[in-house]
This record gives sequence, C-alpha cells and structure tokens, in this order.
Amino acid sequence: MNNYNQFKTTVLQPPIESKQYVSVAYTTRLEQEGIDLSVGTVGDSYDNALAETVNGLYKTELIYQRRSWDSLADVELATMHWVYWWNNKRYHDALGLKTPAQVEAAYYANRPELVQV
Repeated sequence: MNNYNQFKTTVLQPPIESKQYVSVAYTTRLEQEGIDLSVGTVGDSYDNALAETVNGLYKTELIYQRRSWDSLADVELATMHWVYWWNNKRYHDALGLKTPAQVEAAYYANRPELVQV
C-alpha cells in the first residue's frame, strides 16, 4: 500500500472571494487620508511589491543568516525581535532616515483627533 494515498487531503483552500483582496471601504478611507495605496492593478507585478520587498529583506537580514533553526519557536522569537528592530531601530531612506515608529509618532502628534492604538 502506498502510504501517500492516505494523506491526499488538500491543505490549502482557495480564498472565498478570490477576486477581491482589498475592501472598498478600506481603499476609500486611505484615499480620504491622502495615503497612496500599496496595491497595484490586477495582472501586473506591482500588486505585492511592498510585501515582496519586506519579505525579501526579512529573509536576507534574518532567516538566511543561519544555516538552520532549532525550532519554530526560535524562528518566531527571532522574527519578533527583527520586527521590533525594523520598526524602532532601522532607519529607512524612504522615510527620510527615520524609523517607522518615529514617523508614526509624528503623524499622530500632528492629528490630535486621532487615537493611536
């Protein structure tokens, strides 16, 4: 008997609404705030450019620096530290050599009607 046959269940399921990834309300709110959308048009490589860039840097700066990881918990802990570093310590050219945390704090400081979560 082929042992593979007993595991032929599909692990990944397609999304329920595969054609709509960004809600209209979310998009409208971003536009009202004057925020450039980070998603592109359907069918080109710009749809996931921001996510692909961050994922690539994450892999280069953290994951590929070690030959192997002892456990998933080690990867999760290292990821938590990397995200903290990315948001609070790493200066970004696109943000005028500021950290995302500095930019976010300045944004809320200039908009007292908004509550920072």
